[in-house]
Amino acid sequence: MVHKFIVCDPDLCTGCQTCEFACSAAKEGVFDPLHSRIRHVRIEPATALAVACRLCEDAPCVTACPRRALTRDATSGLIRVDNDRCDGCAWCIEACEFGAIALDANRKRVFICDRCEGKDEPECVAMCPKGALSVSTPELVAQKTRRKVVAKLLAELAER
Repeated sequence: MVHKFIVCDPDLCTGCQTCEFACSAAKEGVFDPLHSRIRHVRIEPATALAVACRLCEDAPCVTACPRRALTRDATSGLIRVDNDRCDGCAWCIEACEFGAIALDANRKRVFICDRCEGKDEPECVAMCPKGALSVSTPELVAQKTRRKVVAKLLAELAER
């Protein structure tokens, strides 16, 4: 089964962090980016994007957890955190290639994007003022990237 995850278009993202505030408000009831399950990343000098759980097919975060606090939902593919088992060791954070897992140091547990319990339009996507966020699949992301590259190549050829 192909699982959907949140994707950010860096060409549209302005780095406003609205996604982080929307997420922290929806999930924790506070406007604090430190409590967000989506992370704003700035790559200097001028690229901004948001990163959330990519629902990796073999989920190295789940494998890395020594307490078996992370599990994959068989239906949605979402990674779930059992707060009673999680002790905040952060092995899953180290295992995540995308930097999509965060540690709540006060509660000594991790949190991961669950797409607002699997919604087709999670709060961060709904609130993004530039439409930079969407819910997609790996295949659709790859297809969009290929089309973008082909369009760029065709434009360069046309300039010659």
